[in-house]
Amino acid sequence: MFNTLRAVTDLTKHEVFWSGSITLHLIGIGFTISLCYFYDFLWRRQLNNSAFQADDQSIIKEYSKILLQLSGINIFLLTGEYAGIFYMGSGWIDYMLINVCFIPFLLIYYTLIRNDKVAKDYKDKMLILDRLKADKSESELKFLKSQYHPHFLFNALNTIYFQVDENNVEAKRSIETLSDLLRYQLYDIEREVTFEQEINYLQAYIAFQKIRMSNRLLLNAYFDPQLKEQKIHPLLFQPIIENAFKYVGREYKIKIELRIEDNKIEFYAENTISSIWQKENHSVPGIGLDNLRKRLDILYPGEYNFYTEQINNLFFTRLQINIE
Repeated sequence: MFNTLRAVTDLTKHEVFWSGSITLHLIGIGFTISLCYFYDFLWRRQLNNSAFQADDQSIIKEYSKILLQLSGINIFLLTGEYAGIFYMGSGWIDYMLINVCFIPFLLIYYTLIRNDKVAKDYKDKMLILDRLKADKSESELKFLKSQYHPHFLFNALNTIYFQVDENNVEAKRSIETLSDLLRYQLYDIEREVTFEQEINYLQAYIAFQKIRMSNRLLLNAYFDPQLKEQKIHPLLFQPIIENAFKYVGREYKIKIELRIEDNKIEFYAENTISSIWQKENHSVPGIGLDNLRKRLDILYPGEYNFYTEQINNLFFTRLQINIE
């Protein structure tokens, strides 16, 4: 393109092709190469930071911006001529020829890299869509499996209940309690439940856990009586209580509190840790707590604080949720 430009400007003026100082020609070639790399860098950066719009108005606006940027070529030329770097012998004719040569080619180049970026973005979106479809299918399968096992257990418990001797009151009561817990998880909950429903479930769950615990368990549980009709997503506090019962040891102390203050739910759990974990310097594991954090990210994004800490033989968990 540069040679074509030189041919046009030299031969139309009946001059020798590539006449003039070699220095000026080298500067011209260097300027041409640098200018192309400059626009290449500028446009690729713009394309990486922009989202494409398909409507005509957006496309006209986009290409108007590119033409405005290309008009900057004349600023470079004017500055170079004023500084004595460029020689624009024919004045405005040379400016016109340079614009006629550079701008169409650079517009074509912008269109090429733009189309390449559009094609790449489309391919990436299709890959993401395929991945989401695969994840959705896997999630649905896992959900169906998770539903099957509780249903099987629930039906099995009902069968066992009628096989237990009528005089074995404690065993039948334990089966009834466990059945009620499963029924809540399977049937009695919708997208959200009232705190009254959730607290009744938690109290039943705590009562069931106490059955298998040592008589020396010291349990202190408090549920704010103000919590009645407020709505909450179900089964958010149960994993914390389960974790406390699972790893309690030493003095066998568990403390549970659920309060409301200014539309903010405050849940606190504390338990002493088994000496085995402390001697081996293990932190209390909690896959259930990790899963709970993921559920909170989905259900209450930016509206909760979840904090756990282990100090000596005590493990603390605090959960705050805004329910405005």
